Amino acid sequence: MGIVFKQTFSNTIVTFVGFGIGAINTLFLYTNFLTKENYGLVTVILATAALLMPLLTFGVQNTLVKFYSSYKDSDDVKYFLNLMLYLPLLTIIPFTLFSYFGTDFIGDFLAEKNEEVKGYVWYIYFVGLAMSYFEIFYSWVKVHMKSVFGNFMKEVFGRLCIAILLVLVHYNIITVDLFLKSLVGVYVLRMVVMKLYAFSLEIPSLKFRLPKNYSSIIKYSALIILGGSAAVILLEIDKFMLNQYLAIENVAFYGVSVFIATVITVPSRAMHQITHPLTAKLLNSKDKPELRKLYKKSSLTLFIISGIIFLLIILNLQELYKLMPVAYRGGMLVVFLIGLTKVLDALLGNSNSILFNSDYYRAILVMGVLLAIVVVLLNYMLIPAYGLSGAAWATFIAIASFNTVKIGYVYAKFKMHPFTLDTLKVLLLLCLLGGVFFFINFNFHPILNIAIKSIFIGVVYIFVLYKLRVSEDVYSIVSSYLSKKETKSKAPEE
Repeated sequence: MGIVFKQTFSNTIVTFVGFGIGAINTLFLYTNFLTKENYGLVTVILATAALLMPLLTFGVQNTLVKFYSSYKDSDDVKYFLNLMLYLPLLTIIPFTLFSYFGTDFIGDFLAEKNEEVKGYVWYIYFVGLAMSYFEIFYSWVKVHMKSVFGNFMKEVFGRLCIAILLVLVHYNIITVDLFLKSLVGVYVLRMVVMKLYAFSLEIPSLKFRLPKNYSSIIKYSALIILGGSAAVILLEIDKFMLNQYLAIENVAFYGVSVFIATVITVPSRAMHQITHPLTAKLLNSKDKPELRKLYKKSSLTLFIISGIIFLLIILNLQELYKLMPVAYRGGMLVVFLIGLTKVLDALLGNSNSILFNSDYYRAILVMGVLLAIVVVLLNYMLIPAYGLSGAAWATFIAIASFNTVKIGYVYAKFKMHPFTLDTLKVLLLLCLLGGVFFFINFNFHPILNIAIKSIFIGVVYIFVLYKLRVSEDVYSIVSSYLSKKETKSKAPEE
């Protein structure tokens, strides 16, 4: 677990920095520097582009991770990487033609409720295309076990550029129209930088030749499109469908609430950058004992971190709302439900990596597609009736159901599950802390209230985990810190 912990730690820091910048953008810059309508438009563009992304990649970002470690000959590797660059053209070319000849049709569909969306079809397409090849080049570097720079580009670079652009809008240096064009440019630039870094690690062969197992590769990629699309639908369809039923400013309100809850995914996003290729390697080498160990350890570690982040968000949400414009303060139920889905995702550990890199990926893809259909139907029924809360309930029901299916399927096929007695201990501790600190409030400035409450909860949480020795990782980190502190305190006496 050395490489896992080392890169997870680095990725966690990078991801937290990215989410810190994202928090400034989402909670303060967007909400104060753009109108609600323009912020809603940005949310629709990015959410729709994200829905398009897995189709344009042709599943290559997952295929690259699954098959790369199975090649032993360097020439075979180069032929494989070559194929990974060209395979997405099977969907990119038809989508480009459809977008060109069907621009008005697509625009009318997107603008059914909000007319202002109609003129941004090509913005959506080019952002989706840039997202697609970025993910491919990101997987390219992940298989070399070098995920930190890619994580920086994904989590920090784009958000930092957007923050600068928002400040320029605020001071009337650029117009909103130029901001939206520059937004597309940021995603294209990010993709180009990622390509250059990927090729610096391993450049593909200029001579095109199909790898020996190209048939299996293409079949896997074609099927994984369904899985990738289903996963993105579960994450983004709510914002897309809100645009179809409600005024566009509601998409902005919902996007803010979702972002607050999405902070919970920081540890998962960081850890999965390295556990995904490592899981593929363990499956290819049929090392089931290490796979079981990684499964349980990743689940417990992510639950410990994600659980406390969820608790801190919920217990400090009212104070956070006091720092934001009044219009954005009504999403407590949305934050709670979406946040709970992120904690449930963390409990799965590396389940997704196990399923999508195993021989059982077809079944889970079918389940994912069925569930994507269910979540669309749930949004169709609940959004008109309950608005933003309806979208949150649809997402919660769908993801909770899908996660239950995935855990059951891994157990059925691999005879292992991610839970231990320590998982129950962490759950009870989180419930106890939530019950106690829910009734404890301070009468200072909101930022000071959040800081004081978070420190109290964090100290108690880490202390109990340390004393109960729930996680070896947590125990070793705290022990190392205490031993260093003790050494420093004794140094003058020596």
